[in-house]
Amino acid sequence: MAELRYNPLLDDWTMVAASRQHRPDMPKDYCPFCPGSNKVPDNYDVYLYHNDFPVLREDPPEPDNVGGGPYRVRRSVGKCEVVLYSPNHHATIPDLSIAHLKKLVDLWTDTYKELAQRKEHEYVMIFENRGAEVGVTMPHPHGQIYAYPFVPLKVRTEIENAKAYKQQKGKNLFEDIMKEEKRFGKRVVWEDEHFIAFIPFFTDYPFGTFVMPKVQRLSLLDFTEEEKLSLALCLKELVGGMDKIYNRLFPYMMVMHPAPCHLEDATDYYWFHIEFYPPLRGKNSIKYNASSETGAWAKANPTKVEDNAVLMREAILRFKERSE
Repeated sequence: MAELRYNPLLDDWTMVAASRQHRPDMPKDYCPFCPGSNKVPDNYDVYLYHNDFPVLREDPPEPDNVGGGPYRVRRSVGKCEVVLYSPNHHATIPDLSIAHLKKLVDLWTDTYKELAQRKEHEYVMIFENRGAEVGVTMPHPHGQIYAYPFVPLKVRTEIENAKAYKQQKGKNLFEDIMKEEKRFGKRVVWEDEHFIAFIPFFTDYPFGTFVMPKVQRLSLLDFTEEEKLSLALCLKELVGGMDKIYNRLFPYMMVMHPAPCHLEDATDYYWFHIEFYPPLRGKNSIKYNASSETGAWAKANPTKVEDNAVLMREAILRFKERSE
């Protein structure tokens, strides 16, 4: 069974893929993403791997006839890709050279371009899950790219609020957020000529971090070659710093938020950005989303963002010193 089910209370779609229940855990003596597995080339730097258990497909089956009343079903048309970062089973973003990471950014960009131009794809999201704490069963360094046949609710909410801000104030909300973080300064953790990274004023994750280009971009397709290199450096040093906070592999969810594929007026109010959701609130303590946060979406941060930004800045400096 694979289909989309409509949630009339939220005006959103739930992706149903019963076959994913049978995904295997990572074998201890075998990795399909390592050279020699016969699943990937024997030699590669970065590699696009077609997901073995996709929740969205180019040719999905017809949905089950289970809808009725306010309930609707539709075919789960889309695409789910896996992006392998390196043939090295233990290398993660901080371990890779800038030249290698530039190849990763290029692969992200090329795949995004191919998926975003298809009329059935409304939104293309690049993301990475890192660490067992966020459900990773395949520790080989990789991320994923989903092409959805709808614009996900969170992105739609960002768009609606950014558009309303533009109409009310005549300004770009994302640009004003960036300007305020630069003015205040204490939440900024990384910056160069092209990008800025900060733990935003409103984040509900102790080390939740935003990465933004300083010039408005709608997607990776708009980046210059210099900006791609800058993004590679930012991700390397940002994640490397995260690992130094508690001197351990720092789990996170990293999600890129481009504009929707076919949103014609996005230039007026939207801005590409990356959001990190790291669940740690201590070296071995997880910030769980419990009843209030899950049932009401009433977010709570158990720590002070400004204090966490100090820890992250210091950790990034330690990583840079080690790398030099």
